[in-house]
Amino acid sequence: MGHSALVVILDVRPELLDALSALRDRVDAARFPLPLRGAARARRTRQELLTQLDDYLVPRLKAPEAPLLAVVGGSTGAGKSTLVNSLVGRRVSESGVLRPTTRTPVLVCHPEDRAWFADPRVLPEFARAWAVRQRVRANSDGTGGARDQRDQRDDGGAAGPAQLRLETDDSLPRGLALLDAPDIDSLVTRNRELAAELICAADIWILVTTASRYADALPWHLLRTAKEYDVTLATVLDRVPHQIADEVGRHYAALLAKAGLGDVPRFTVPELPESAGGGGLLPQTAVAALRDWLAHCALDPAARQQAAHRTAAGVLDSLRTRLPSLASASAAQHAAAVRLARGAEDAYEQAAERIEDAIGAGVPLAGEALAHWQGYPACGPDALQHALAEEFAALLRTETDAADERVVAAWSRSRAGAALLDDPAARPDRDRVAVAARIDKGVRRWRRGLTDLAYAQARAARDADRPPVDPEDVAALLATALLGGRRGSAAGERLAETVGVQAALRLRDTARDRLDDAVAGLLDAERDRRLTPVDGYDVTAGQQSALIAALSVLQRER
Repeated sequence: MGHSALVVILDVRPELLDALSALRDRVDAARFPLPLRGAARARRTRQELLTQLDDYLVPRLKAPEAPLLAVVGGSTGAGKSTLVNSLVGRRVSESGVLRPTTRTPVLVCHPEDRAWFADPRVLPEFARAWAVRQRVRANSDGTGGARDQRDQRDDGGAAGPAQLRLETDDSLPRGLALLDAPDIDSLVTRNRELAAELICAADIWILVTTASRYADALPWHLLRTAKEYDVTLATVLDRVPHQIADEVGRHYAALLAKAGLGDVPRFTVPELPESAGGGGLLPQTAVAALRDWLAHCALDPAARQQAAHRTAAGVLDSLRTRLPSLASASAAQHAAAVRLARGAEDAYEQAAERIEDAIGAGVPLAGEALAHWQGYPACGPDALQHALAEEFAALLRTETDAADERVVAAWSRSRAGAALLDDPAARPDRDRVAVAARIDKGVRRWRRGLTDLAYAQARAARDADRPPVDPEDVAALLATALLGGRRGSAAGERLAETVGVQAALRLRDTARDRLDDAVAGLLDAERDRRLTPVDGYDVTAGQQSALIAALSVLQRER
């Protein structure tokens, strides 16, 4: 059958398969979670690419001699199932406009090709259910063939959400399988998704439309997609009344030619009553031309090579535009994520500046803390430290709340940010009680560090045979000097008198560094909590470059 020639045409080298595998991994890793313009299309393109690579391109390149798969697709009521049944010569797929709420796609092939389609490496997302039948063939006029006995068995179909029923029939030529896909416009979302996945797995697309619907938008979307991917394509104009057959045929041909699809094989099925005695089958003469074309594609070496090569090469060629499109969408996602992060970072940087200014102005030395300082040391060092810590924590709570409000305002101005704020699953925990508890814990840790410094200074004075100092008094004076601004300057002077000027300067420098670290740590933690949902999307700059790099490697290997 000229298989060696096909291998050469498809250039199935290990390096090419490796490059495709790497590209597939990059596509799989790509994410487009933010609701930007073009994100929904990018998600569809990503899924289509994964389906085509997994279900069609890689299996076809690995096994160029494998049977061709012709997927029959179209709108509800177009007559796909009746067409498949009539091509086979018996009912293998349920037909009719009214579909059950879920539908199992049906694949029928020659018995000697069954092993290929039963292999889970082919259409890996589908569990297999299969049937063995005793059958009576249809007569040439379409009658007969309705009586069959089915022994249906399940190869693990219950294990997964998607199932593919395998049928075998020796009326089909070896090397060809027909697949009756769900309706592309099904009311059931999963059915539409299955239809799209199965069409992406085809060597040959057969689009079925009707005399009344051939100008609808949906069939033409499929036709334009087929042209974009340069797949092997045929169209069937079904249920065409005799009286207008010529007129409809000419108009449809003109539309195809205008769309650049004038060379696509067209088949017309006249409007005929499906024979009740024939089990809903059309007369064999009505489908003879399509049957002969399919047999030619399967049995003629040159036609077979052309069908397989054209679709495989078309999908490979389409990567030149589809991967950059994905990369562009990825870049937009990363840019949006950077803007969201920048909004949070700016808000918390402003909080850090406001806290620094407030401490410099002595804001924490107010209220009860100021009263304790004015009466110090009568109130005792512990009471003064406690009051200062309370005022300091209150300042931090006020500024973190204000920062969070600025984040919300900034994010609300963008579509991505607004969606993030509206998503309960992505919304971070902004419980004010929890925030206050974290701040209080951080302030207590800072206060303990201040006390540790004071006790270390007391030990140093004792070791140097200097006059003893009260470490609690040193800690209280140090906290007042740090948080009191000008009003706390007297605390600094008393600290110098207590421990010495040089020791006081060292204590203040060290304590100031620890204060800065404490504030930065608390603010960074709250900012990171706000950014958790953005980080969780994992939209990185590397995603875009990885897609382009993978495409570059593939192009080089081709």
